[in-house]
Amino acid sequence: MFDTLISTRELAHQLESPTLAVIDCRFDLAQPEWGAAAYAAGRIARARYAHLDRDLSGTVSSSSGRHPLPPPALLAERLGRWGIGADTQVVAYDQGPGAFAARLWWLLRWLGHRRVAVLDGGFAAWQAEGLPLEHGASATVSARRFSAQPDASLLADSTELEQAVRAGTLARGAPLLIDARGADRFAGRNETLDPVAGHIPGARNQPFTDNLTDGRFREATALRARYLELLGGRPPQSVVCMCGSGVTACHNLLALEIAGLPGARLYAGSWSEWIRDPARPVTRSP
Repeated sequence: MFDTLISTRELAHQLESPTLAVIDCRFDLAQPEWGAAAYAAGRIARARYAHLDRDLSGTVSSSSGRHPLPPPALLAERLGRWGIGADTQVVAYDQGPGAFAARLWWLLRWLGHRRVAVLDGGFAAWQAEGLPLEHGASATVSARRFSAQPDASLLADSTELEQAVRAGTLARGAPLLIDARGADRFAGRNETLDPVAGHIPGARNQPFTDNLTDGRFREATALRARYLELLGGRPPQSVVCMCGSGVTACHNLLALEIAGLPGARLYAGSWSEWIRDPARPVTRSP
């Protein structure tokens, strides 16, 4: 079972397995239909396409972030339509860094399915190694029944974090809120996606790109050293991961799992939900 990462060679050896489902998660926030077009132009054999907005997110509301979680029953129906059942090994990939593939990885874990891994290096690594691509119409797959068992303990919400900010416990690292956005956006500079710049008071910045080297995840020992330093003696169960809209936060959650530090939670609404309420405190770095 692969439950964090899978290499290109390992996936190549698994492609004929009847219990394998490959999901293409390529996406571009600035060009929402780019991923579907890239999928149509060429993909890993047997892959199905998952659109971040339409498949891996719910409906945006006046109080939600930009990528709210999809309703579990609706997501389960989609997963079953892609041929995913209880015994299916799922492999998710995107253009390379894993930012969008990690969202599907976390969603499946949230629904109780642990046989899911992200392709390390993604489509870029697969293509660079000259591994076979599929073109044209995708083959049909037999639908399966996916039984969703969502685990609420994997989530934190705005109310909990707002109470922690106002009580001063978030500033003391209880919980330890880790923001996966780039350093400039976290600081409140060069905000290109959300109408308010800055971060939640007391949050720590750990850009998801720091989990990578040369387009692949760092070795588990290197990730562990980085996150243990950030934890500062706190248990990983104290960690809440966030980002702009609950997508790249999943990359940090995956990195923690690779590092052998499981138990962190996701603030799914993240910054784009936090700023929906102007009464919630916001700060910027000097």
